[in-house]
Amino acid sequence: MQLSWSELAVLMESRRHVSPKWLVEPGPTAAQLHGMLTMAATAPDHGRLTAWRFVIVPVEKRHLLAEAFSFALVERDPDASPDQMNSAREKAFRAPLLMLAIARLGRTQPDIPALERMVSMGCAVQNILLAAHALGFGTGLTSGRAMESPYLSSLFALAGGEFPVCFINIGTIGYCKVASPLRPDPADFTTSL
Repeated sequence: MQLSWSELAVLMESRRHVSPKWLVEPGPTAAQLHGMLTMAATAPDHGRLTAWRFVIVPVEKRHLLAEAFSFALVERDPDASPDQMNSAREKAFRAPLLMLAIARLGRTQPDIPALERMVSMGCAVQNILLAAHALGFGTGLTSGRAMESPYLSSLFALAGGEFPVCFINIGTIGYCKVASPLRPDPADFTTSL
């Protein structure tokens, strides 16, 4: 099956970031998640390195991520208040589906530049976002300074050359602003040589 230009344009132009605090149950089923990850695998991948991986954080393990967020906050700000620590922990419990996108940027054979591998990872993430949107789910990417924390690296067993890039949050949209997102005009980011 081939999408028409108008079908593809509607899908891509209507996709937007939804704050994880507005994502509610139900989240994707196991079959829907498998489909989204199958779409991630269609990303351009020079050298067939699969220079990225995703780690799903199931609901029953969210408390571990919450503690990592709390430790990361205290590491950055030893004077963090109990309210700030609770706010950091709460971020682990927002979306029904939460997964960490990890870039594999260490040495490879064949030797594909790290920036090219990051582009591949970005395409994989975008494919997940578009697949989730096509299934009727809202999505949001989140990151922050906790991504640099050794607590997060330890929790996700990051190997040398692996870097946490962002969390992918997916769920049913419980609330959404009415205004459509502002998009840059192609003339703002395109020139000719």
